[in-house]
Amino acid sequence: MTVDPLDSVLLDALSNGSGVRLYALDDELRIVRAAASRNGGDGDADEEAQSPVGRRFSDVYPLGDGPADMERLLAEVVRGQVRVRRNLRGRRALAPDHDGTRIYSLSFHPLGDAATRPARAERIAVLVADVTERECARERAASLDAVRERVGQSLDLAATCEDLVHAVVPGFADIAVVEIVDEVLRGAQAPEGPLGRDTPLRRTAFAGPPDGGPAHPVGDVRGMPHPSPYSLALSDLRPRLLEVGPDSEWLAGDPSRARSIAEYGSHSLIVLPLTLRGTVLGLLSLYRRGGSPAYTQEDVGFATTLAAHTAVSIDNARRYQREHTIASTVQRRLLPPDAESRALVSVEAVHAYLPGRNSGCWFDTIPLSGARTALVVGEVKGHGIQTAAVMGQLRTAVQTLSALDLEPDELMARLNDTARLLDRERNARPRGDEPSEPLEAACLYAVYDPFGRRCTMARSGHPVPVVVTPDGQVDALYVPEGPPLASPDRAPFGTLSTELEPGSLLVLYSGSRGLLDKAGTRPVGEVLGTPDRPLRDLCDALVYNFPAPELDGAVVLLARTGSFASEHQATWELAHDLRDPAAARALARERLTAWRLPEDTVQTVELVVSELVTNAVRYGTAPVTLRLIRTTTLTCEVHDTSRSAPHLRHAQTVDEGGRGLFIVSQLASSWGTRYTREGKTIWAEIPLPS
Repeated sequence: MTVDPLDSVLLDALSNGSGVRLYALDDELRIVRAAASRNGGDGDADEEAQSPVGRRFSDVYPLGDGPADMERLLAEVVRGQVRVRRNLRGRRALAPDHDGTRIYSLSFHPLGDAATRPARAERIAVLVADVTERECARERAASLDAVRERVGQSLDLAATCEDLVHAVVPGFADIAVVEIVDEVLRGAQAPEGPLGRDTPLRRTAFAGPPDGGPAHPVGDVRGMPHPSPYSLALSDLRPRLLEVGPDSEWLAGDPSRARSIAEYGSHSLIVLPLTLRGTVLGLLSLYRRGGSPAYTQEDVGFATTLAAHTAVSIDNARRYQREHTIASTVQRRLLPPDAESRALVSVEAVHAYLPGRNSGCWFDTIPLSGARTALVVGEVKGHGIQTAAVMGQLRTAVQTLSALDLEPDELMARLNDTARLLDRERNARPRGDEPSEPLEAACLYAVYDPFGRRCTMARSGHPVPVVVTPDGQVDALYVPEGPPLASPDRAPFGTLSTELEPGSLLVLYSGSRGLLDKAGTRPVGEVLGTPDRPLRDLCDALVYNFPAPELDGAVVLLARTGSFASEHQATWELAHDLRDPAAARALARERLTAWRLPEDTVQTVELVVSELVTNAVRYGTAPVTLRLIRTTTLTCEVHDTSRSAPHLRHAQTVDEGGRGLFIVSQLASSWGTRYTREGKTIWAEIPLPS
């Protein structure tokens, strides 16, 4: 016996359970037969009272973009003689008024070629099943998976809200809006509920279709008008489910939102307070529009789960934001106010500090004896208050060690010892405290001497600096890399000493390894190729050239080198005999008089010069050199080739000597000893009248 293809399709539909309708269409795509499985749906009685037989299928099911779209789909089935299955949204023409927009699964089965079938016989079999609940459940599950996967991965509060709205749109909502209490965005403690109607909320995230316009742009701050579902949800901390239409009375108190809802064609709304342990973080609003089915109570339960997960993520981000705000404040207090504010000799320096999560970057410009300048950049890996505190400790250590006039490699070795001590201390915590991450830090220390125009530098786990010559050539300075600070590696630190032409540009940076090797909008050589531009303009141009994530929390330090004017310094080589102190006093008086310094300053300098030269003649070895340097202070330097260390003595009343360095320490604002390969230099700085 031959089985009718239509009967076969019907038997298959009936075997698949309830809720399936079958229609047979002729060549003109009109319904010639209609049947339904058991429990075919609430609309069966309506369809029996208004039989669809004789009507065009596209008129009975104007799904998708309307009847014309359905006609094109049916023509495709007839033309290709292939089975097609689609899920389409819409509303059956014979459905009851309360049914609303639904989701239908349509399966189209061609029943043979027209050439092999009788005229006006069944041409297409269409199985229709209402899968609204199934699809809504699937969309809810997909949205929950997306929220769990995306929301909470970032500790940035705004990014967390953005992740939420993009996770639920378009799967669960057509429009999603997150508004956060303004104080919470700045890291403050969330207020206790219920929330007052005047509490300002900031729109933090929005996702929706391109047509229409949001009632308030992202970043807008406002209170919630009362009465409205938004204000009520913030008052009793309960979600609200409601239909939205032009006759909704509460819209009269919020004209801008009413206009936006009308533009988008929104018809269903869920409003949920974002709460955690009795505090209120903000508000989540979910809208459906156009052909999307209205929200149900089951959707409210699901949305409440989303809101609870989001509230925890937002609170974590708030706590992190608060810690970051405190760490940034600590960091700013521990950094020098500005590179330009330092009284540097023969070096002009500017810096740019890029705010970000990296709270361990620092820089410094330190005036040294002999008109030299130390340039420092460093970084402590990590973020938070502890990182900022360690950064401050290391910066202080560098300042202290630089005052000892150590060579860059020796200073880096001493700094490494300090970092290892800090690492041991941070791990020596009481039992029960969370263990700290191992300390990892980097530093670059450079000293520029304007007299020899030489820059000597050492680095510890830090990127190499860059120099731009006055003619615009950009070169990397490959300083030997020492081990990172606080590492167990005790390898020695190397140095690089290079001569720099006056007007050269040194570029030091921290916070991004190999930053200047990354591809910016323009080559670095092009950005810095005109080193005679104002230094601030060059620094800003370098920052503009790189995307923001590359410089997140970084420090960029630019220094333009110079030479020391010969008219502001004088150098003499002495005979290294007992007549040197008197000769040195005479030479100093002659030069200071030419510089038109007051007599009391001249007498002070004469005494300091006499004591320093006397010590060099008695305890040092030839040759002995005297140098006077005039800047904002007057520096007296006496150099000899002995490496014996002088020390300050407190002579007894009856002692005939031993008071030289004590006298110098009382007359000078500062003094010290600087060692070189050729010997040592004892220096003293005498204040000059303003």
